[in-house]
Amino acid sequence: MDVYDLSFFLSTMWVGPFWFAMLLYPDHDMTKKVMSGSLFFIGPIAIWWALMASNPQALVEFTMDSTKPASVLAGLAELLGTRAGASAAWAHFVAGDIVVTRWMWKRCLEMNSSRWVAASSIFFGVMLMPVGVAIHLAAVRVDSKD
Repeated sequence: MDVYDLSFFLSTMWVGPFWFAMLLYPDHDMTKKVMSGSLFFIGPIAIWWALMASNPQALVEFTMDSTKPASVLAGLAELLGTRAGASAAWAHFVAGDIVVTRWMWKRCLEMNSSRWVAASSIFFGVMLMPVGVAIHLAAVRVDSKD
């Protein structure tokens, strides 16, 4: 297992306990306490920074490509086509997923949403973010009118 495999594994496993807490124990005091801080996303963000710092030249090259609109996508594809780029992107995605999932979890608690709405939103929030957000926005509105 190299550093990129390890970073992929650690960023994924970091958010797991937070996700399971929101999914399985949404009303528990420990879940509320843990999710009130920033611990839930610090791991993947730290991994992202470490990966970016490990290859600053790739970031410089991507920045240079970004100054030419015709080559932005090619530069991004080249960066993401590396193990370092894919690992960094994954850490970025996981951090974003857990932040938005926390928002949906918190909103479900505030709006006193039914269990199925909260569980669906939270489950898909990490698994398929656009689906989770769509379910959440559609169902919480309907659910809150009851």
